[in-house]
Amino acid sequence: MARYHIETYGCTSNRGESREIERRLRDAGHYRVDGPEEADVAILNTCTVVEKTERNMLRRAEELSDETADLYITGCMALAQGEEFAEADVDGRVLHWDEVPEAVTNGECPTTTPDVEPILDGVVGILPIARGCMSDCSYCITKKATGKIDSPSIEENVEKARALVHAGAKEIRITGQDTGVYGWDEGERKLHRLLERICEIDGDFRVRVGMANPKGVHGIREELAAVFADNEELYDFLHAPVQSGSNDVLGDMRRQHQVGEYLEVVETFDDRLDYWTLSTDFIVGFPTETEDDHRQSLELLRETRPEKINVTRFSKRPGTDAAEMKGLGGTVKKERSKEMSALKREIVSEVYESMVGQRREDCLVVEEGTADSVKCRDSAYRQIIVQNADDHGLEPGDFVDLEVTAHETMYAFGEPI
Repeated sequence: MARYHIETYGCTSNRGESREIERRLRDAGHYRVDGPEEADVAILNTCTVVEKTERNMLRRAEELSDETADLYITGCMALAQGEEFAEADVDGRVLHWDEVPEAVTNGECPTTTPDVEPILDGVVGILPIARGCMSDCSYCITKKATGKIDSPSIEENVEKARALVHAGAKEIRITGQDTGVYGWDEGERKLHRLLERICEIDGDFRVRVGMANPKGVHGIREELAAVFADNEELYDFLHAPVQSGSNDVLGDMRRQHQVGEYLEVVETFDDRLDYWTLSTDFIVGFPTETEDDHRQSLELLRETRPEKINVTRFSKRPGTDAAEMKGLGGTVKKERSKEMSALKREIVSEVYESMVGQRREDCLVVEEGTADSVKCRDSAYRQIIVQNADDHGLEPGDFVDLEVTAHETMYAFGEPI
């Protein structure tokens, strides 16, 4: 769990990217504080429209690097003139905005504060269903703050979900450090039973299930896939972070699952669902990762071809066992990260390209975008942007049938039918 401070400069596009960064961080259990002096992490979303702005960005980056333990720099100047920060000896990482949330979490489980309650943000309701996890990953610091899984009852979570729907939520995001082990503290995994009950709530809404580690999902994969297949309220979307394609590295990470179990989960969902999204995570450059281990990860990525992929470059977290391991050099991690990120873009771009010409029914308008656009999610939680939203009378909370007309690497464009 990290306390973060974020500053945004420049255009509406930058502000939209910062909003998405914050949304992902909040979904992962991190929370915003009022200033950098209170934060564990600072995020600087930069502009470089004129030379004066460039000088201001460098000065502000230097200040933030002195005030917080970790600084992440993104935005226009970071991507166009990233070397300027290194030359100014700024102690910060330059990243594309889409990489910032994963860098902050460092591949760790999301976490929540003990007194967390459901949150309604526009038409999106965020429902933490449990606290803690059953894992003991060697690189993860959050387990020290949260402990083992503590699952409120199904009835309690259903009532919270019902309250969100009655308050106007059209999308419920179920979150937790590991949703797949919900109920394990009471002797059984109950995520599939909870989802069935939530889908019985009166109303027109969708449900997205947050991160579920492969080991937790594996034991209920048949039951869980059946619930997804039988309930249209559920986005056909599964986030199961494998983290490596090497069983040796998974053992050193203490990830509990092996590659074969992850593949069995994917195969089960492939058998039950015709159109769904697999989301997974990889940590690149773990201290014991060899070149062969890295190749195995790339091969697993090619074999399973997830539609959403988070790639995180390993960095040591204080107090963890992995922090005591002899690390790989920064150049090695950087090159492996670049190689996997390039493969990620290729795979995801092909997914969205394959959607062009398709009709996607009952897409949910989730939020406003930039320049009179809206962001929609189809049944598999894939993002479709509709431009000129006012002309179509679209606003968050609406359901709309769309024809996919074009795509970018990470999303598609659609027109109402």
